[in-house]
Amino acid sequence: MTELASAEGPHGGVAPARFVSAHGSNPTFCYEQRFINGNVAYCVLIDGKASQLNRVEDEIVKAVNDGIEPLSLTPRVVVRYADGTAASDLQLPHRLYDGHIRSGHVDGKSVTVHPSYRAARDATPADARPILELAPASLVFGGWDSTRKARQGRYRSALTGEIIGQLADQSAEGLDSIQNPKRGGARTDAIAASVRLTGTQLEQLLVDQEAELSTKLATKIRDEAKKAKNGRTSASTLGLGSIPPSLDSLGLVSCQRIIRSHVLSFAALRQLRFGAGPDGDAACRALLAAFALAGLARADAELNLRANCNLREASEPVTQLDARYGTVVELEPIAVGNADDLLSEAIDRARTLAGIRWEGQVFEVTGNELVVDNADADSES
Repeated sequence: MTELASAEGPHGGVAPARFVSAHGSNPTFCYEQRFINGNVAYCVLIDGKASQLNRVEDEIVKAVNDGIEPLSLTPRVVVRYADGTAASDLQLPHRLYDGHIRSGHVDGKSVTVHPSYRAARDATPADARPILELAPASLVFGGWDSTRKARQGRYRSALTGEIIGQLADQSAEGLDSIQNPKRGGARTDAIAASVRLTGTQLEQLLVDQEAELSTKLATKIRDEAKKAKNGRTSASTLGLGSIPPSLDSLGLVSCQRIIRSHVLSFAALRQLRFGAGPDGDAACRALLAAFALAGLARADAELNLRANCNLREASEPVTQLDARYGTVVELEPIAVGNADDLLSEAIDRARTLAGIRWEGQVFEVTGNELVVDNADADSES
C-alpha cells in the first residue's frame, strides 16, 4: 500500500477514472463508500483493477521490447499483421484467448487447430503447464476463454490493485454537490476564429481527407454539407475555427487522502498445478509470483495515469506478508532491482525442478487481414 498525493499540492484536483452512466452516454465518476481508519468514508475510484493490471503489463512489454532481462525471457503470443501492426497477449484485452489471436493463422492454418495453442486452451488448473510455457500472463492477470462452447478456461487474476481517493468533503451534502463536477474547455484558432462554408465547400474539404477520418465523423460532416446546401455551415467538425469556453467537460475532484494498494494472492496461485510434482509445482508458482512482482515494481515506480491526474508518492510503500492466524510480516518495499533478482532466481529454480521452458519464446500468429481491413475508429456504442 502506498500513500499518494496530488503533485500540485493539497489544493490540487485529480481526474478520476471515467465511466459511462448506466442510463445514458454522459461520462461520470465512480463514488463508493469504503472503510478507512475505522470509519466509513466517501471515496472516488481513481484507477480500477483492470487499469492497474494493464499498467503492470505495459511495463513488462516495455522491458521485453528493450531486451531487459529477466522480463525479456517471458514467453508470449504475438499477433502480427501485414502492415507491421503487432501486439502480444500482454497487450490484447483478452490475453491468451483474445479475438485477434483466435482469428489468426499459423503456417496457413487456423491457430485454433495448432497443437501448442490447442493444448493451452485445453489446459486446466490441474495442469496449466501449456499456458505457463506459452502465455503465462493469463495465469497472473486473469483469462477467460468465454467464446468457447465447452472446456472454457477460467483463471482469476492473482494480482489485483486499485487507487482510491478519500473525498475532501465527507458530508452527504458534500457528496451530492460534487456529483459530476464540470470543468471549462475551449479551442482557439489563431488563423480563423470562425470558418463557415457552403455545403459544396465542406464536401470538398471532406473528400480531401476522408480516407483518414472515421466512418462516423465522415457521415456526420456529409450530413451537415447536405443540410447547408447553398447556405453556410460551421466547419468546426473538421477542427477549424475557435470554440468559446464552456462547462461541458467533466471536472476534477479534491481528495484529502489517496491510497494505492495491490494484493498478490498466493492462495490463487496455489490452485494451479503444472505436472511437475509438489516441489516442481511450487517452483512454478513462485515463478509466477516473481513475474508479477517484477512487473508491479516497475508499474509502481511510474505514476502516469491520465491528463489532469498528476500524483506523487507521499510516503514509502508499506509491504506486508499475510501469515496464518492474523499474523502480518513486515517486508522492505520491493524495488525493481530486487524484483528482477527474485525473478531470475525463480526462473532458474523452475527450470531445475520442473524443466520449465522460459527463454523468451514467441508463438507467432499471422493476423487475419479481415480484421484490420474492416477496422474503424468509432466504437460500437
